[in-house]
Amino acid sequence: MDAELALGVGAALGLLVGVGAVLAVRVSERLQRGKPDESVEPEPVLPLGVASVLSVLPWSAVVLDETDHVLRSSAAARARGLVEQDRVRVPGLVALASLVRKDGDIRSEEIELGGQLFNVHVAPIGGTGAPGTVLVLAEDLTEVRRVEDVRRDFVANVSHELKTPVGALTLLADTVEAAADDPEAVRHFAARMRTEAQRLSQMVQEIVLLSRLQGAGSLNQPEPVGMQGVVAEAIDRCRLQATAKNIDVTASGVDGVTVLGDEELLTVALRNIIDNAVAYSPARTRVNVRVVRDGGHVEISVSDQGIGISPRDQQRIFERFYRVDPARSRETGGTGLGLAIVKHVMSNHGGDVRVWSKERLGSTFTLRLPLEPQSAQPSRPAATESEQATVYSAAGERGNGADAQRGEESAHQGSGGDHVRATSGREGPMSLRGVR
Repeated sequence: MDAELALGVGAALGLLVGVGAVLAVRVSERLQRGKPDESVEPEPVLPLGVASVLSVLPWSAVVLDETDHVLRSSAAARARGLVEQDRVRVPGLVALASLVRKDGDIRSEEIELGGQLFNVHVAPIGGTGAPGTVLVLAEDLTEVRRVEDVRRDFVANVSHELKTPVGALTLLADTVEAAADDPEAVRHFAARMRTEAQRLSQMVQEIVLLSRLQGAGSLNQPEPVGMQGVVAEAIDRCRLQATAKNIDVTASGVDGVTVLGDEELLTVALRNIIDNAVAYSPARTRVNVRVVRDGGHVEISVSDQGIGISPRDQQRIFERFYRVDPARSRETGGTGLGLAIVKHVMSNHGGDVRVWSKERLGSTFTLRLPLEPQSAQPSRPAATESEQATVYSAAGERGNGADAQRGEESAHQGSGGDHVRATSGREGPMSLRGVR
C-alpha cells in the first residue's frame, strides 16, 4: 500500500508541475502579444460597416487606398478579373479613382475588360487612418446588354418580316377594289389575300410560341409521350404539302419509345423538320422519318433527297428569320422561325437537334431526346427485312419498313457531307449516328 500511495502522490505532483508550466507559457505569450510593435504600421481603419457590406454585395466591389493599393475586395471582383493580388487590373479604374480624390465627386463610367462590360461607380469614403480611400462598385452589364441587343434585333426582324404580308394585303385590297366589276379577278385576288392572311397568322403564332419557349427553361410538368404517335401526327400535318408535290413521306424504326415532355411541342418541332424537307425537295422524291434508340436516348431523323445546305448556311439555319433561299421561302410561305422553334423545343426537353447535309444530295435532321427512365431499356433494332416496322406514307398508306430504311441509307451512303448541332443557341461540329 505504501508503494501505491507513493506512486499516486508522484503522479499528482507531476500533473501539477505540467499544468503550471503550460499556464506560465500561455501567460508569457499573452503578455508578449500585448506589447505594441512599433516596426509594423497599423492597418487603415475603414468606416464602420464597409467590410460587412462588401462581403454581401452581388456587385464587384473594391476599396483602394491613396496609392491605389487594394485594401479590400469582394469575391465577385476577384472572380471577374478586376483585381489581381493587391492591384486593380483596369487602368481606367485607377484614372477614375484619381479624379475622385481630387474633387471628391462621385463618378460613373462604362469600362470593358476581357469582353465583359461593367458599369463602374467610384466614390470617396475616407476613414480614420485612411485618407484618400475610395470605393469602386462595378456592375456586370454583359448579359443585360446582350439581352437588349437580342431584343432589339428581334423587334427589327419582326417589323421587317411583318411588312411583307401586310404590304401584300394592302396592295391586294386596292386591286380588288379596282376590279370590283370583274368577279373572276375578285375571286383570284381574294384567294391571294387569304394566303397572305394565313401567312401573317402563322408568323404571329410562331412568334408567340418562340417567345414562350425562350422565356422558359426546362418543362414544368413533363408527361410520358409516345414517339410513335408524335411521328404519325407530324406526318399527317404535312400530308397536303407532300401530296401536292407527289413526295412520299414514310416512317420506320422501333415502337414503344417514350420520352418525358410536351406532346404538342414535340409534334410541332418534328412537323417543322418534315415540312422543311418537303419544301426543299423536288417532286416525286422520298422523305423518311426514322426512330432509333441510342443508349438512354432516342433519335428521330428526317432524311430527304433535296437541294442540301451549304456548310456556311448550316451554321446559321437555327437563327430566327434566317433563310437559306429567301425566294423559295416566300413561295412556300416559310417564316424563317421553324428551325429556331425546333432548337428551343429540344433545349427545353434536355435534347438537341443535329443536321447532316451535302449540297445537291440531301439533308438529315436528327432530334435527340432522353428516354423516359422506364422506357430506357434494350429494345428491338430498327426495321429490317425480317422484322419490319410500321410505315406511314403521306398518302395515308402503310408500307414496308425495310424499304423505307433502305431508301434513307441509299440516299446518303458514302456521300461525306457536313454536320452541325444546335443546342441552347450554340452550334458546332458533330457526328451523326445512324446516317452513312
